[in-house]
Amino acid sequence: NLQGYVLGNPITDLDFDKNARIPFSHGMALISDELYESLKRNCGGNYFNADPLNTECLQDVEEFKKCISRIYPAFIPLSECDETSPDCYTNRFLLSEYWANNEIVRSALKVVEGTREKWQRCDEDLLYNRDIKSTIPYHMNNSIKGIRSLIFSGDQDMQIPFISPRTWIKSLNFSVTEKWRPWMILDKVAGYTTTYANKMTFATVKGGGHTLGYKPEESSILFKRWISGQPL
Repeated sequence: NLQGYVLGNPITDLDFDKNARIPFSHGMALISDELYESLKRNCGGNYFNADPLNTECLQDVEEFKKCISRIYPAFIPLSECDETSPDCYTNRFLLSEYWANNEIVRSALKVVEGTREKWQRCDEDLLYNRDIKSTIPYHMNNSIKGIRSLIFSGDQDMQIPFISPRTWIKSLNFSVTEKWRPWMILDKVAGYTTTYANKMTFATVKGGGHTLGYKPEESSILFKRWISGQPL
C-alpha cells in the first residue's frame, strides 16, 4: 500500500555518500585546489576505501581530515564543540530531551504513564549490524512500481552531501521531466529542485544542514507542496 516516501539527506550507498565529501569540501572552500587535484589524481575517486598500498592517496585523505577536523559535519557553518556547553549551537539537542521528558509536556502529548520511561533524541546504545551496503536497488524497485518520492538535502551538510543523492539518482537512468530550477518561498530562493520520469523529486534547501534540523519553515512548505502534488 506504499504510495510515496520522503527522505532527507539519506544514507544510501556508502561509496557515493563518503566519496561525495571530497568534491563538496572543495566546492565549499574547505580544502585547497592543490589538495583536491592531488586527491583526484592519487585516489581516482575512491577516497575512503583506498588500496592500503596507495600511500599517496592515504596521505591526501589524512590531509583532508586535518582540514575539516574542526568543522561540524552536519552543518558546516558551525565548528565542532562540546554539546554540553550552552555556547554550543547543538546544545539544543540536549535541551530537547529535557523538554520532551518534562511531565507537563508528556501530559500534553498524552504519553501514557509507564509506557515510555524516557525519551531520547538518539539512542546511541542501539546495537545493530549493517548488512545492506546500498539501498539504490530499493529505489529502483520503487521507481519501477511508480511510487512517488521526494529526496531532499540541506546544502550545508557534509555528512551526506547533496552531491551524493544527486549522483545516485542520476545512476537510476531516468530522464528529467522538470529541469533544475530554484524553488521559492515568498519570491525568495529557498533551494533548487529537479524531477525525474520515475516520479522522484530531488530538492536542496539553502542554508540547511543534515535533515534540515534548523529549517522548519522550509521543511514544512517543501513537504506540504510535495504531498499535495503541487510543484515545488
